[in-house]
Amino acid sequence: MAGTKALLMLENFIDGKFLPCSSYIDSYDPSTGEVYCRVPNSGKDEIEAAVKAAREAFPGWSSRSPQERSRVLNQVADLLEQSLEEFAQAESKDQGKTLALARTMDIPRSVQNFRFFASSILHHTSECTQMDHLGCMHYTVRAPVGVGVPPGVVNIVFGTGPRVGEALVSHPEVPLISFTGSQPTAERITQLSAPHCKKLSLELGGKNPAIIFEDANLDECIPATVRSSFANQGEICLCTSRIFVQKSIYTEFLKRFVEATRKWKVGIPSDPLASMGALISKAHLEKVRSYVKRALAEGAQIWCGEGVDKLNLPARSQAGYFMLPTVITDIKDESCCMTEEIFGPVTCVVPFDSEEEVIERANNVKYGLAATVWSSNVGRVHRVAKKLQSGLVWTNCWLIRELNLPFGGMKSSGIGREGAKDSYDFFTEIKTITVKH
Repeated sequence: MAGTKALLMLENFIDGKFLPCSSYIDSYDPSTGEVYCRVPNSGKDEIEAAVKAAREAFPGWSSRSPQERSRVLNQVADLLEQSLEEFAQAESKDQGKTLALARTMDIPRSVQNFRFFASSILHHTSECTQMDHLGCMHYTVRAPVGVGVPPGVVNIVFGTGPRVGEALVSHPEVPLISFTGSQPTAERITQLSAPHCKKLSLELGGKNPAIIFEDANLDECIPATVRSSFANQGEICLCTSRIFVQKSIYTEFLKRFVEATRKWKVGIPSDPLASMGALISKAHLEKVRSYVKRALAEGAQIWCGEGVDKLNLPARSQAGYFMLPTVITDIKDESCCMTEEIFGPVTCVVPFDSEEEVIERANNVKYGLAATVWSSNVGRVHRVAKKLQSGLVWTNCWLIRELNLPFGGMKSSGIGREGAKDSYDFFTEIKTITVKH
């Protein structure tokens, strides 16, 4: 990474070296709306160089023992942890999230992931069966598909989707693609990769429901649902954006939920008291605001947030991409606010009568990433969780992850899963070998 006092200049990282680019893109600090760094506007040439470096590094890295690769991953985790504050500051400035969230979640979770998989690769076993009557033995081996950390193993190429993204996913020597992002981008990736039959892992959007039954513990449910709706400005694919509340407790829930939402402070990312920072870009802020306008046009009611409450910010952040957490009611299930991923601090609260009704309504969107269920009835919790069309269902909690277990969505929320076994399966090719003796 190289830079000047005035402006940070990022560089690509290819074959173990930081390399400048002939063209750059401005990157904005979401909390001020000002350009704070310039990012390479890479293209086919940079992708070609990165693929060449990876191809040349692959034989040596893939032949290393699991123990050697485990040591490398643990070293990466150590280095991340040693520079936690530096990475947290960079992540907060780039994305607009609160510094506290970057310090306590983003960077520590990155460290945890490296350490988890450093341990996990030491404990995988292969399959073996015998056919004595034919004098044969069968066993499986797994061949690595991707590469790891010496020069050429990890390459970082910045750029836009149409330039560098399309060059990468359509390259014949890139055998698999792991992508997190929007459905339209995933559709384009699928089109470009189809001629090469690439393996795909696609983690896409969500329109995640929270279902709150009348026997829910509201003292636990309300603060957790505020967090699941507005954490990281609602810019988490797992955030709640549809809240279904049983009619008998709807009025009480709504009153307490709005009160709790209003206590969430929106402030500059470095403010230790801020619960929310800025959205990722000006264009995205306008998109999120447009959903609130459309809801109002449809006759919905805004209880707090956008257009209702005043946003107080320091002078330097007046041009930042901030928005108050917003709660919408009196909205139909067919509304765009109830069917499309907003990916911002906006959630809709609607009443329901019966268990069967709410399951049908919760499933009546094209997405199926995550859901939460709140009830003290254990039988109901299991029943509802089983019927929801979601890859993840949290009951009486939110965002508790176990890396051993699968992570991913159904329907338009993606293809494939991540997790210990699932990641192992995706990033390797399995081969069956038969030996006749």
